[in-house]
Amino acid sequence: MIRRVVVTGYGVVSPLGNNVQEFWCNILEGKSGIKKIQSDVFNNINTQIAGYITDFDPEQYLDKKELGKYDLFVQYAVAAAHQALVQANLDLQKVNMERLGVYIGSGIGGINTTTDNHKSLIERGPRKVSPFMVPMMISNMASGIISIKTGFKGPSFSPVSACATGNQAIGEAFLNIRHGYSDAILAGGAEASIHPLAFAGFARMKAMSTSNDFPEKASRPFDRERDGFVMSEGAGVLFLEEYEHAKERGATILGEIVGYGATTDAYHITSPDYNGAANAMKLALKMGNINRTDVNYINAHGTSTPEGDKLETKAIKTVFGAHAYNLKVSSTKSMTGHLFGAAGGIEAVITLKSIMDDIAPPTINYEIPDEDCDLDYVPNKAVRTNINYAISNGFGFGGHNAVLAFKKFSV
Repeated sequence: MIRRVVVTGYGVVSPLGNNVQEFWCNILEGKSGIKKIQSDVFNNINTQIAGYITDFDPEQYLDKKELGKYDLFVQYAVAAAHQALVQANLDLQKVNMERLGVYIGSGIGGINTTTDNHKSLIERGPRKVSPFMVPMMISNMASGIISIKTGFKGPSFSPVSACATGNQAIGEAFLNIRHGYSDAILAGGAEASIHPLAFAGFARMKAMSTSNDFPEKASRPFDRERDGFVMSEGAGVLFLEEYEHAKERGATILGEIVGYGATTDAYHITSPDYNGAANAMKLALKMGNINRTDVNYINAHGTSTPEGDKLETKAIKTVFGAHAYNLKVSSTKSMTGHLFGAAGGIEAVITLKSIMDDIAPPTINYEIPDEDCDLDYVPNKAVRTNINYAISNGFGFGGHNAVLAFKKFSV
């Protein structure tokens, strides 16, 4: 039997706030979380801006003695998962722990741990490599630590699919609950990759913006002057729950996930093929039994790269036809930057809040139209509009595509 899957909690750690309320207020106000990096080690790299977090207090969620054992991406994930569970108001004494799971992915994992220990190895020898290095660096450790902290003994899964990771984690968790294998799953993504090695690699690809003198203006999706993405960090986690399970315990239901589409371009390691993105959107709509004309809002992948934004626009028009021009389409990466594996997590929160509040968030820094990007990108200011169905797009290097379809909850 196919079961309904609802959202009863969510949590965020981001450059625009470390809880959903602050984060959402800043999104609606069109604030940018992009800043100049205050570190000399980035001086010789073409990109010196990022959406980095300065006010995160891990001791709200972890004992001080634990911090040296967990990479920063794990700390972010634990914080966002904790927030989601608090909001879900789950009584751990009244649930079957063997039917609760954790699906948290990371595109890059513990890069800071890896490089720090490599430096120790080279400069000081193998005995100076931390015994905690391996469990700190591996990408599945966010799911592992959250499972240990919560006692959830159901399935644990950690997808690594580049920028589609967060959406894939949520989508696979949705399918697991939908088909009856679990009652509830914490799902999302976490990333802490603001490191000179990662910057140097992406800079050599010429994938990142070099608008270092104007950090807040650097991420400008769909604008003709866009010149690349801006790297960011954080975590976004949802608590997904089977509807009857949530109803029985009296949970407050925030929204419903009704569809998920996952495809692969099979085309190029970095250049996207719009057909793969279009097919993922079609699959999400088909699974959710959604008429394309019923969709009101799309949270676009919209990374601010010249080619990616153009091809996503083409994919949207391929799927929605004339209705594409009736849609509100925004890229909130214009404010948050690109959180890689965590992008799908925080953008799922944004998409749900958009449905709950009937507000389409803005694409800031949209100033000069591009003839290849001719949809309504909600330029610069949030817009009140009725939103019953919305989709959130996530596309990653390697040709990974993952799309989530959300619905305003009704009994």
